[in-house]
Amino acid sequence: MEEEEEDKQKKFGLFCDPEEEYIKELDVAVRAVQMACSLCQRVQDTLISNTRTNHQVHSKDDNSPVTVADWSVQAVVSWVLSECFGSENVSIVAEEDVQTLSKANASGLLEAVVETVNECLAEAPRFGVQKPIPALGTSEVLEIISRCNSIGGPTGRFWVLDPVDGTLGFVRGDQYAVALALIEDGEVVLGVLGCPNYPMRKEWLSYHHRYHRIISKLTPPTSETWNKGCVLYAKRGSREAWMQPLLQANKMFVWPNHAKRVSVSSIDNPALATFCEPVEKANSSHSFTAGLAHSVGLRKQPLRVYSMVKYAAIARGDAELFMKFARAGYKEKIWDHAAGVIIIQEAGGVVTDAGGRPLDFSKGLYLKGLDRGIVACSGATLHGKIIDAVDASWGSSSL
Repeated sequence: MEEEEEDKQKKFGLFCDPEEEYIKELDVAVRAVQMACSLCQRVQDTLISNTRTNHQVHSKDDNSPVTVADWSVQAVVSWVLSECFGSENVSIVAEEDVQTLSKANASGLLEAVVETVNECLAEAPRFGVQKPIPALGTSEVLEIISRCNSIGGPTGRFWVLDPVDGTLGFVRGDQYAVALALIEDGEVVLGVLGCPNYPMRKEWLSYHHRYHRIISKLTPPTSETWNKGCVLYAKRGSREAWMQPLLQANKMFVWPNHAKRVSVSSIDNPALATFCEPVEKANSSHSFTAGLAHSVGLRKQPLRVYSMVKYAAIARGDAELFMKFARAGYKEKIWDHAAGVIIIQEAGGVVTDAGGRPLDFSKGLYLKGLDRGIVACSGATLHGKIIDAVDASWGSSSL
């Protein structure tokens, strides 16, 4: 049995210490997210350069956008996890389902998803994962997407996947993330956050994707002057969070892929702190966060960022605070937070609801019992000031 496990690890490039808790799961998750980010970059480039994208962007019942990349990433990650751990051992909570893809008028969309999935899996050996032979057919792709049907809960082990977090940012050529976490008995035990448009170096953060196109043409691919995207990851209790660049084209993934440790900012003076909030007003009250910012002495303009990239910004010290206060009735999904929360915590930060309580990932698909909103900070001092300000201001808010 041990020899069989060793052969499987060699097959998938998992050169891990079996004695270290969750290290194999983390290794597989990072490789899967690296693959997913590569897929997303190709799809986003197509969306940006091609004005005829009607078959690639669709609207859900709630009018939020969904793309070929959402379903394709879900298929790829589901396939990788199942191949590495056995489909009978893998339970996944994920955002997308196959209902839209299965409709009679969605044949073009489904064909695009199948093509995108196989294009990505054909490169699986670069990431230390064996590719499927032969390529996956339509029914197989639908089946691996539909495996992601777990409803979570307080017991057992399940993965949580947001295939493209911040799809609006994705279709606009802006920030988005691929988020994968593992939850065991209601607790997040590891998280991986792929940020394909978030450069390794902070000084490049303000440059738009079009500038990256120019830099890419002028700078050799092997140069370290520009790394467009990154993957952050952490596991419970390690007190460490790490960041590695996205794998460059035609390169082989070798763990840990130039990873470097990241940690939260040491700034605790509100006047010097940078705070993040969602771009869309529908997702969070900008007026309430503006009032809180003024009351605690935050002076900088908010950094409005799509997706869980906000969590990445805090974990690696580019910002100190993330606040989100949704309108009454809005339900926070666990896949929008799980990976980001553990990465910030292991990087030295604090994430709670606005009442100061830990987020509860044991109640199914949603963060039930959430007190008013979510506050993520680089340290306890700043976090305490925000929680106090919420208490003082909440009664006069319209949320």
